[in-house]
Amino acid sequence: MSRTSFIISRTDAIGDVVLTLPVAGVLKSLYPRCTISFLGRSYTEEVVKACEHVDRFLNWDELKELPQAEAARALAATGADTFIHVFPDKRIARLARQAGIRERIGTTNRIYHWFTCNRLVRLSRRHSPFHEAQLNLQLLAPLGAKELYSLEEIRGYYGLTRLPSLPPAIAGLPDPARFNLVLHPKSRGSAREWGLANFAGLIRLLPHHQFKVFITGTAAEGELLRPLLQEFPFLTDLTGRLSLGELMTFLSRVDGLVAASTGPLHLAAAVGIDALGIYPPIRPMHPGRWAPIGPRTKVFVNERECEDCRKTGDCVCMRGIPPQLLSDYLLTRVKAASKIPK
Repeated sequence: MSRTSFIISRTDAIGDVVLTLPVAGVLKSLYPRCTISFLGRSYTEEVVKACEHVDRFLNWDELKELPQAEAARALAATGADTFIHVFPDKRIARLARQAGIRERIGTTNRIYHWFTCNRLVRLSRRHSPFHEAQLNLQLLAPLGAKELYSLEEIRGYYGLTRLPSLPPAIAGLPDPARFNLVLHPKSRGSAREWGLANFAGLIRLLPHHQFKVFITGTAAEGELLRPLLQEFPFLTDLTGRLSLGELMTFLSRVDGLVAASTGPLHLAAAVGIDALGIYPPIRPMHPGRWAPIGPRTKVFVNERECEDCRKTGDCVCMRGIPPQLLSDYLLTRVKAASKIPK
């Protein structure tokens, strides 16, 4: 069966989308002349458009507002012959079938896929021992891909080469004489958090002559971070000042980032800087499933039973990770930084 045009559907958060970009990279390696469209949400558009493997972004926030028949015609107009449901969505599955897309790939554990897809992959994410990015790529098995890609292989398929330019005032902020470190303390509710007290403890341990520290987040998160910024006036506050695309570019020009399991952590890993992730041991939120994938990544997690934390929305085990662990590791990276190609 000839395949020339694909739609990858992933309509959830930034980190999920970053870990789906290798699907496009593998497809381009298998079908070098193919066209790839990516169906996603408005707030992930800049990430998708930065990927050299994606030819077109389809905005689900716009498409879902159309009458169903019109939305199906819009999908059909892409000329796609294969639709890959990476993030399952019942309405999207029905639209892909109504659009007459010839090959529609979904998982067996969604009942509606049995009626809307014609290529089913046996895949259950919740209890799987594999990483999210590995699970995404298993959906390509019907297209000739390997059943399992290593994390080392996956990190070569991001393709984030179309980074936007930065405003001059932002581009000049990194200090070439110091280790430029971004701290991203908040998660917009998408992940368990390490806590401001721990971030404050880390800042106190970092020698000012060796580190220039930036704080990132949304404008609303900036208000929540005000106590931290007031305690340490030497921090560079970038909250609310960067678009998502500008954040990607800025991350590519600094040395490292510290965050919980958030989109910026995965972006940092994908652009190749030191990406330090702080995780709970709770499945399926643990690093075995969601660790950053990149050439310079490190995760910090208390390996212990943590079932009580599952019920609280907070993680005592995660907050119990001492800042000293991260500062010690970062000091080793300062020593090695001159030897590491950026």
